[in-house]
Amino acid sequence: MQTRVLTGITTTGTPHLGNYVGAIRPAIAASRRADVDAFFFMADYHALIKSDDAARIERSRLEIAATWLAAGLDPEKVTFYRQSDIPEIPELTWFLTCVTAKGLLNRAHAYKAAVDKNTESGEDADAGVTAGLYMYPVLMAADILAFNAQQVPVGRDQIQHIEMARDIAQRFNHIYGREFFVLPEVVIEEQVATLPGLDGRKMSKSYDNTIPLFAGGAKQLRETILRIVTDSRAPGESKDAEGSALFTIFRAFASEAESAAFRVALEEGIGWGEAKQILFERVETDIAPMRERYETLIARPAEIEEILREGARKARAIASPKIAELRDAIGLRGMTSAPVATRKSKPASKAVRAPRFASFRDTDGSFRFRLFSAEGEELLLSKPFKNPKDAGAVQKRLKTLGGEAATVHTLPNSLVLELDGEPVATAPDYSGDLARDEAITYLRVALDMLAAQEKAE
Repeated sequence: MQTRVLTGITTTGTPHLGNYVGAIRPAIAASRRADVDAFFFMADYHALIKSDDAARIERSRLEIAATWLAAGLDPEKVTFYRQSDIPEIPELTWFLTCVTAKGLLNRAHAYKAAVDKNTESGEDADAGVTAGLYMYPVLMAADILAFNAQQVPVGRDQIQHIEMARDIAQRFNHIYGREFFVLPEVVIEEQVATLPGLDGRKMSKSYDNTIPLFAGGAKQLRETILRIVTDSRAPGESKDAEGSALFTIFRAFASEAESAAFRVALEEGIGWGEAKQILFERVETDIAPMRERYETLIARPAEIEEILREGARKARAIASPKIAELRDAIGLRGMTSAPVATRKSKPASKAVRAPRFASFRDTDGSFRFRLFSAEGEELLLSKPFKNPKDAGAVQKRLKTLGGEAATVHTLPNSLVLELDGEPVATAPDYSGDLARDEAITYLRVALDMLAAQEKAE
């Protein structure tokens, strides 16, 4: 059983050490585990809240993609994509907006901080506050819930957003009477979830106190580390390791033995200049090989683009059926049959039409079956089987498969469903790519409904 883990970085600047230690490194490490289904995305919609510099956002998207790949992200084993390549995310954002209490958004830290700043300066409380900033938590919830992510690695300052995503998901589930969304859990690496910047505050582009990860090479990394603010204790005077930004950053890269030795050196009075040189050398040991890969990638943007497009295809194969399921749940259904007047009922009392199988014997004596949607539209026609037991076994598999697990290959005007690498059914011919893509969505939704029905029984 895999755990789905999702994380991303806003594309408003050049990646720094805090991004790497707090988000990229732990997420990539998790992605290498066999029990993890990892999703990584560049949050370029979120970037629009913070920046209106188009060139900066464009450059940042390239740099961040190259950074994650250089740091060891394997696009063959994970789902790596741009947020803006997934149209289901803004659609889900609106669905969630319509169930999110304004009072919940009023309590968001970023919004409250902006209001407090305006109040202190005598401005109108909402001066300069965009709807984008106010709605940020809902968009973040959509990023997570579109893929039913179970764990989200974040810094401590983002914990509230995950809690809000849980609140929003619970409210949607309650209103529409079913567990549509998994409730995400926060994952924090306690020791290094937040790195201090040059001035001792959290390393952040907002504070202009960051240490670059790759930009400027080793020379820039060393020069920036030398600018880290320290106290006035002279060489020979004991330093407080726990209160030192140098030690905190060093510990994020070093082993326990190395950290213990550095602590002793600080407590025994090593000079700050020498301590900074030791820190630089330790960080550079890890960063130099990645920097070389980064520089190669950044020079080949077309290769990165292809990786991201493939990642978006993988991501949409999951998000699209989810949105189709939600559209059906909230009443945005196709008008293929007369709507049934309903009133709100308890989840256990729902009577919903389900997809169904129809078995038959072909003219050549073989056994086959069709899968019909809840609306009666044919979704699949099976291959011929020599006996009914084999056909029944495949039907049984399909009833528990679920949409996400289905392996579907597209043909010019049709599609093929595989089980264990073998084609078992095909779809009717379609008029074009759009109709075919819609058919994939409907098929995955139908398989999800069958799996849910089988589980309930």
